[in-house]
Amino acid sequence: MSLSSHHCYSDNLTFFVNMWPLFNFLAIALTAAYCLLIFVYLSWFKRLRQFEPDANLKPITRFSIIIPARNEEHNIEKCIRSIITKIYPETLFEIIVVDDFSTDNTAVTVKKIQQHFPNIRLIQLADFVETKINSYKKKGIETGISESLFEWILCTDADCIVPTRWLNFFDAMIQSTNHVFVAAPVKFINNNSFISIFQCLDFISLQGITAASVSAGFHSMCNGANLAYSKEAFNAAGGFAGIDTIASGDDMLLMYKIEKSFPGRTGYLFNSNAIVETLPMPDWKSFINQRIRWASKATGYNDKRIFLVLLLVYIFNLCLLVMPFFSILNPPIFFYWLGLLLVKTICELFFMHAVSTFFGQQKLLWWFPLMQPLHITYTVLSGWLGSFKKYKWKGRKVR
Repeated sequence: MSLSSHHCYSDNLTFFVNMWPLFNFLAIALTAAYCLLIFVYLSWFKRLRQFEPDANLKPITRFSIIIPARNEEHNIEKCIRSIITKIYPETLFEIIVVDDFSTDNTAVTVKKIQQHFPNIRLIQLADFVETKINSYKKKGIETGISESLFEWILCTDADCIVPTRWLNFFDAMIQSTNHVFVAAPVKFINNNSFISIFQCLDFISLQGITAASVSAGFHSMCNGANLAYSKEAFNAAGGFAGIDTIASGDDMLLMYKIEKSFPGRTGYLFNSNAIVETLPMPDWKSFINQRIRWASKATGYNDKRIFLVLLLVYIFNLCLLVMPFFSILNPPIFFYWLGLLLVKTICELFFMHAVSTFFGQQKLLWWFPLMQPLHITYTVLSGWLGSFKKYKWKGRKVR
């Protein structure tokens, strides 16, 4: 080592030693705040009771089920057939597939099914969009709503499989409450690959927070694969106006708008038999792209509670990500980092055990500690790129 490089290293070490007490305090404070947040979510989640429909209720709610689809020829038929179960009266629902400029046989597949079921409709988004836009999915849903016949809009995705009594559960909750917006659970289908298990664990943690926070009236969170809202509420809240320039956010940002227009009238359908299943991303590139897309809608929130929670989670994970690099200057920091990581993992496991049991994926939990470093890295990466980087969605570059 040359004299100049030794001097530089000495200066860096001195600076770090002087700053370490402040960084140490920050790391402990962030860990404490994060763990407190997780235990708050856990307490809310444990207060949840499964919604049990009244057996004497007769179906009366009329649903327009909207499915945006782009190049989904391999999934759309399974999705539609899972909805048409003969349990819910066919006169009380219609299925509207909005074909989003597909270049495969999505439309052909839907037309074949239409021959057997008159309540299935196919709309070509190309007939309604003349110029390039940033949010084709929102435009597809908006178009479907404008063409719909019934009072309640029920949304899912083309790669989803819905449970047998899906419509019955939503009907019962609508009849039993004064809700105008109902979020419901979603889970990934596990194919036992490493990336699939990682996504399943990550996703049920988000779904657990969704169920807990929505039921507690704290956050406006949901997933577009399983949610319902009245057409009246959608129109009264201005639809997607004001958020239509953001490619993502057809679910959470809309829920936030409706909650502002109808305070206290959003709810969560908490029943394991109402869980919609969907496919995980097939590879890491598409997974990161999906998470960047999800993170990109964070800028659309005006709710300070959501912003503060997202900020806490991001800074905490960023702190844990950089600490191993600091250990190069001061090796004992590595063991300090391991201690904080252990505290985080144990804290989250309490929450994950309760949530994974509800979603029937508790057998995956032994993977959870092993995936912590990867989860921390992706959280920081996707959060950063979601704010500054363009991403691909359904073969399109969007922002």
